[in-house]
Amino acid sequence: MSPKRFPFTREISLAVLAYLYVPVIVLIAYSFNANRTATVWTHASLDWYGRILINPSIRAAAWNSLVLAICAATAATILALMAALAMRRSFLGRGASETILNAPLILPEIVVAVATLLLFVSVGVQLGLGAMIAAHTAFCIPFAYLPIRARLEGISASYEEAAFDLYANRFRTFRRVTMPLLWPGIMAGFTLAFVTSLDDFLTSFFLAGPGTTTLPVYIFSAIRAGITPEINAISAVMLIVSVLLVSLSFFLGRLRR
Repeated sequence: MSPKRFPFTREISLAVLAYLYVPVIVLIAYSFNANRTATVWTHASLDWYGRILINPSIRAAAWNSLVLAICAATAATILALMAALAMRRSFLGRGASETILNAPLILPEIVVAVATLLLFVSVGVQLGLGAMIAAHTAFCIPFAYLPIRARLEGISASYEEAAFDLYANRFRTFRRVTMPLLWPGIMAGFTLAFVTSLDDFLTSFFLAGPGTTTLPVYIFSAIRAGITPEINAISAVMLIVSVLLVSLSFFLGRLRR
């Protein structure tokens, strides 16, 4: 349909983009505010970025977030890879299995977080980093699965058939042929799962134990005392890291060689 039939299409699009991104730009700008009051601008300064680097609570929360994201993304990517390879073949219940696999993308996160909390409490699992890794792995699987599955669909079966004709067994074929071709999709899936785990708040909030506060949970707790440029600086750093990693995931997913 031609945009000429809707004269305000461009204006509406610009208004929606401004609504989405202007607050983000304002947040980043005020993270450089030297004034303690976040809403009163005085002059530009990098002091708040220096303070978040020497704050022990922020460094501990950042370390917890990093360990959690790496462990969850690694486990989710391995499970997603095995699921993608299994889904390549036809079997009874394949459609239902794929629907269950992608269920975390559809279900509200608050429902999943509360259900996971009730499950862990009922079976006696101690809340903390281990419980968060298990929960994050579960909801990160579909984020890692989709890029791997898309990459696998673009690989012709003739490569594996040629390896079999050259007397390679299944393991050697997977290691020398399938894995190198899948590598961009695997890295894209890992990056996407890493960002998803790093930015998660609800599941971490419900399952965090003593000493396992993550950055999103720390930010939520600090906001109760009021928004400061320090909080803006933490948010800006997380935003920039997330954007860079998502862009990297998109780039890796489009690699053809």
